[in-house]
Amino acid sequence: MNTKFTGKQGEKIAAGYLGREGYKILDRNFFFRGANGPKIAEVDIIARQKDCIVFVEVKTSNKKSSQPFLAQDKVNSEKERKIAMAAEIWLIKHKIPLDSKWRIDVIAVELLKDDRPKIIRWIFGPKLKISHFKNIAVGH
Repeated sequence: MNTKFTGKQGEKIAAGYLGREGYKILDRNFFFRGANGPKIAEVDIIARQKDCIVFVEVKTSNKKSSQPFLAQDKVNSEKERKIAMAAEIWLIKHKIPLDSKWRIDVIAVELLKDDRPKIIRWIFGPKLKISHFKNIAVGH
């Protein structure tokens, strides 16, 4: 399984999780570029929880080893800064005041080893562990 497919699978799982937790998904895979350049920043999922807009970075692991998957180790201060920049651009684009309540969360999706028959995996989905880290960086 390649990393791009694994990442997209994790984002789909995270969006489903957020929906079940009462979040409303507003946007997915929002990014911006410099003038004709590469992506500067991206946000995987943008959702609303009550009066707060939540910008979610999804980290997915398909590791089969016994080493723990620590999403908090995958989002450093530079990544936080880029997500915050993308968040502010998204807010401006959608005419939402920058002093509105918003935050940045990380969702870690760990795809676990799954020896169940293929039909069972197809019906019930993959074995996984979801960890939701809220307020890794706080907006206004």
